[in-house]
Parts: sequence; structure tokens; C-alpha cells
Amino acid sequence: MAAIQRRTWTDKNGGQCTTYRVQIRKRGFPPVTATFERKTDADKWAKATEADMDRRRYFPQHAAERSTLAELIERQLDAVKLDRPHDYERQRVMLKWWKAKLGDYSLAAITPELLSRYRDKLKGDEGVSNATVNRYLSALSKTFSNAVKEWHLLTDNPLRRVSKMKEPAGRVRYLSDDERTALLDACAKSEYKPLRLIVLFAMTTGMRRGELLGLRWQDVDLERRVAVLHKTKNSERRSVPIVPEVAELLREHGKVRRLDTELIFPGEGSGPVWFDAEWYAALKAAKVKDFRFHDLRHTAASYLAMSGATVPELAAVLGHKTLQMVKRYAHLSDQHTGAVVERMTRKYFGTAT
Repeated sequence: MAAIQRRTWTDKNGGQCTTYRVQIRKRGFPPVTATFERKTDADKWAKATEADMDRRRYFPQHAAERSTLAELIERQLDAVKLDRPHDYERQRVMLKWWKAKLGDYSLAAITPELLSRYRDKLKGDEGVSNATVNRYLSALSKTFSNAVKEWHLLTDNPLRRVSKMKEPAGRVRYLSDDERTALLDACAKSEYKPLRLIVLFAMTTGMRRGELLGLRWQDVDLERRVAVLHKTKNSERRSVPIVPEVAELLREHGKVRRLDTELIFPGEGSGPVWFDAEWYAALKAAKVKDFRFHDLRHTAASYLAMSGATVPELAAVLGHKTLQMVKRYAHLSDQHTGAVVERMTRKYFGTAT
């Protein structure tokens, strides 16, 4: 016989939330649970499921009715910790939000309509940007994809039928000369001593945060001043040149290494360092506003464009497979483009534009 348990709690805005958890235990069948927002839906599902069991027509759909979203998320986080430790903390924050909201639901009860409602709740109740909402959706979508392809708990990813929020055109925020000087000075005074090295490293190479924090000592050749990235966003290995100042700071940083890890920037445990508090403190001290760590990558690209780098050259440095992503920096090289046209005009027409 089905047992229905009513659960109530208060959300962060003071509102009352209620769900109904159904559990069916029947001889000859594995235990089955599902969670619903309305009791009528819970009763209907329980009666239909028990009837199917009585007629021997009940078959769990790839364990979707026996597994909860909370269990799936924990499995996904274990996989991230193993395969992408540098991204674990970011993924944990996003997936824990979904777990808190929908963790009690069985995978069979997770529908596109339900996910759409909580997508809108994330936007409305949490007050985050459209881009952040899409990052949360992407984290959960990857979880569902693994449930389909790797763990065979689902037959389809329900987020495939959920629209993402519309985002503004990709922003190009880079540091001015004064901001750069102030930020590097603030980083040098940080309690986390390697912060200036990390920021300067990102600023001069355009490396993504995950790529930089995933670097191991064997990936860096300080004599040739080059770093080899084995795990990149597009899964292609690439080499990144290291400027002399960063190479010298790396030598100093490497004089005192931890013996229990190969990472250049290890955290307290076995994974990479988590330095958000120190980073935001440095931004505040430098009075740099509206700036994210990823904007250091935009800073590197912008400086390269203003120094005359072509779009293909930018793509090669940043590790983009296509040129579309780096065209946002093309306007910064207008002066360089003008010089090219002027040289062509002088050569073939004998006049300057």
C-alpha cells in the first residue's frame, strides 16, 4: 500500500512550501518513491502505479522512478571532483540550488514544465542575471546528459525542451592602465600571496580560470617559457607562451612546493585553490567595479587586439575553434587595420588614405 508523506518548509522569502512524497513497497517489486506538489497528483500516481503492479505491468523506466534528483546531483558532483576538480566549487554551488529545490523529486517526475517554473523562480526570487540562470541550466543539463549517456537512468534529457534566457551580446570589459596598476598593487598586498601571480598569469595569457588553476608543474617549461594546457574547454591541447615577469614569479613560487600535489596553485585539500574572497577584496581595494575574473581573459584579448593581433591570431592564443567568438575584439584593432590599408594604398596607388 502507498504511503504519502506531507512535507512543509519555509523558503528564503518567508513563503510556505509543501510537497507530497509517495512511497510504495510491494512484494516482488523494488521500493518506488516520487514527489509531487499537489496531493491529488500524488494520489493519482500512487493508484495508477499500484494498479500496474497488480496487473504485472509495472516496469521501472531505467530506474528513473527509483532515483531522486538529489542522488543524481551527488553522483554528478563526484564525477566533477574526479574529472574537473578545478570546476568543482562552481558546479557545487549551482547544483546544490537545484538539489534544495527539487532534490526530493524522482527523476521520472522531473518534467520540462517543472524545470521551466524553477528556471523562472531562479530569475525572479534570486534576482540573478539571465546569463547566470543559463549557467545554472547548463550545469543541470550536463547532469541529465550523464544520466542518459553514462548511467542509463533516463531515456532523455528533460532540459532539451526548456528554453534558455536571452542574454545580451557578449561583453568586452577590460582593465584600463590605471585599473591594471591599482589591481596588481592590491593583489600584491593580499593575504593570499600567489594572487598577484595568478592575476598576472591570466592577464598575459588569456587562460580561462579552470585552465590556469588546473596547471601542474610538469605542464610548465620555464626555460622555454611555455605552458601546455591538456584540459581545455574545447578538449584540444594548446601551448601558451609565458611572459618573462610571470616566468620569474613562477620560479619564486616554485621554491616552496607542496609534496602531496602536482598542482601549481593547490587548495587546502587535493583540489585547486578557491580564492574568491581574496579576489573580491583586491577588487574593492583597487576600486575596480563591474569586473569578473573571466574579464582578465577579455583584458588579455583586448590588449592583443590593440597591439595589432589579427582575428586568427587571437583565436589561436585564446583557444577558440572558430573566429566568431573573437570578432568581438575586432573593433579594438581599428587603428592597426587602418595602418594595413594605408600601407597597401601607398604601395599600389602611391598615395595615402
